[in-house]
Amino acid sequence: MTNPSKDTVLRLPVPDDVPKGKLGRFFAQDDLSRSSQGPQRTYPWYLVLWLTGVDYFSTLGYQPGIALLAAGALALPATVVLVAVTLFGAVPIYAAVAKRSYAGQGSIALLENLLPGWTGKIMVLVLLGFAATDFVITMTLSAADAARHAIANPYLHVFAGDSRMRVTLALLLLLAIVFMIGVREAIHLASFVAVPYLFLNAIVLLWCGWKVLEHPELLSHWRAGLSMHGDWTAIFIASALVFPKLALGLSGFETGVSVMPLVSGAEPGKTEETIPGRILATRKLLVTAALLMSVMLLLSSFISGALIPESAYKIGGPADGRAIAYLAHLYLGNAFGTVYDLSTILILWFAGASAMAGLLNLIPRYLPRFGMAPDWVAYQRPLVLVLLAIDVVVTLVFRASVSAQGGAYATGVLVLMLSAAGAVTISMWRESSLRRPLTLLPPLYFLLVTAVFVYTVIANVVERPDGAIIASIFIFLLLTASGLSRILRSTEMRVSKAIFLDQESVALWKAISGKKVNLIPHHIATPEHRALLTQRIRDRYRVEGPLAFLHVNLLDNRSEFLAPLRLRVFKEGDHVVIEAFGAVAIANSIAYLSELLEPISLVLGLTRRTMMKQSLEYLLFGEGETGLLVYSILVRYWAATKEVTGQPLILLVSESDYRAPL
Repeated sequence: MTNPSKDTVLRLPVPDDVPKGKLGRFFAQDDLSRSSQGPQRTYPWYLVLWLTGVDYFSTLGYQPGIALLAAGALALPATVVLVAVTLFGAVPIYAAVAKRSYAGQGSIALLENLLPGWTGKIMVLVLLGFAATDFVITMTLSAADAARHAIANPYLHVFAGDSRMRVTLALLLLLAIVFMIGVREAIHLASFVAVPYLFLNAIVLLWCGWKVLEHPELLSHWRAGLSMHGDWTAIFIASALVFPKLALGLSGFETGVSVMPLVSGAEPGKTEETIPGRILATRKLLVTAALLMSVMLLLSSFISGALIPESAYKIGGPADGRAIAYLAHLYLGNAFGTVYDLSTILILWFAGASAMAGLLNLIPRYLPRFGMAPDWVAYQRPLVLVLLAIDVVVTLVFRASVSAQGGAYATGVLVLMLSAAGAVTISMWRESSLRRPLTLLPPLYFLLVTAVFVYTVIANVVERPDGAIIASIFIFLLLTASGLSRILRSTEMRVSKAIFLDQESVALWKAISGKKVNLIPHHIATPEHRALLTQRIRDRYRVEGPLAFLHVNLLDNRSEFLAPLRLRVFKEGDHVVIEAFGAVAIANSIAYLSELLEPISLVLGLTRRTMMKQSLEYLLFGEGETGLLVYSILVRYWAATKEVTGQPLILLVSESDYRAPL
């Protein structure tokens, strides 16, 4: 049934779970699960580019300094390797993700669709742990680097003081306050932040590039430092080995596909939105961002390597983590340098805002749907406070150090890219045909790209294990909280709606609903079993009136938390049979249908299996002690809806009587 009518769809009223009191209403004012529904306004890709750019381009604030510290004279060739991986690895990967995830779900959703069941769920939770690492460290690292720029500036130092920790925490608190107020994503504000920042960077790099040309001895000195590493083959090998330390320059691509719903899909000469148009526009966005960033990274690494001495860029030096800002003050004066610092602080702060918005979009998209998050996760303000607390803890642990957080940041970015590469490879491999060998070339190419990211992730983890440790902590907390939440939410209805398979079922349901039948769930869906069960119930229990037998068929994928039911209702002698298909849990489906049917009584059987075994079976496979669970679910629903009348008589009977053997 493609378009079911209102008569063929049944839904229970949703309990009123809006928090009470002024404080409760304040925290529940911005419901993310509802605010994300409905059509969004779209923009040309060249405007949405800057929303991605505040995350991607902001790394120029610290990336050149990190490259110098990690590679020294090899900063430029190592950056060349980074740019090659960007243009020939990251861009094709996320262009393919955009084609297969055009609603903005990103690579995590793509991988979830390829790995159904609990395998996919666990994989998503693990990747969410790495994504949380990426976004949280984006906020804390960006705030720390913004604080460093403020403290190092001769004019801003008066206000910022010497405490990088205090300034970092103040910026994070300001970020949380903005989101508590409820500021939405602003395309034009992102343009206002990112465009001047790139323009100022271009001025600094071109001016300093001219200084290098004016002083050939600087270029000769740079070449001498490079030649110490051997010939070009040795330089390439050394650069490839040091490249993982520069992986922060790859951040921003996941944001590029997550903003796809904001990209206009109108094709040239047309006004209507189309999916191919949106995919093409998003690919233009990704390529343009990668090209702009590649040019900036190459120029900055060359200029910094030629003009900044080692004593300046080492840890604690004046150029540590702020190479371009150092050059701006040195060659263009403190006035221009202050303007550059203000622009850098603004884009770094806005990168934190982009990361906060990403988490506020990512967490409610997955965890509540899995049944693995409490109800308050659907509201923005409580989630902002939780994220602020995490940011504060991370900042204190890393002492607001940019270099100390680089490993954790790179780990999150690289694992997400590795998952995207793996998902695209699997997807393309399944789409290819063995009869046409040329179709195997794309998956083989992406398999090679995946291998590059495998190497990069392993090298980064070995060199800087703190990133994997932080990500592991996030993953452990996420899995633990998710498991507890799924247990606590086990007595929710877990049914989105009930759909009838035919009009005869609709008519018969209407004829028996409203205190007209006794509902008897049963496990063995055969006429012989129902006849024997009817006889035993009539003989042993005082059940008067017609009987309606309910048999619930479970989905193959029982890891889902919520699913619609499909109903078929038919007569069988003197009683009625209700067949329910597509359930994720038996007890919850029985309770849902009981509330819709409003029976005279509900007959539930009890088993004698151990509670531990039943609990595990229920949580993982939707089966277990059905009778007690149905009762618990109904009591919770009645309390939530304040329903005090019309409740059925519930009979809990021994399953030795209830489930009659054949």
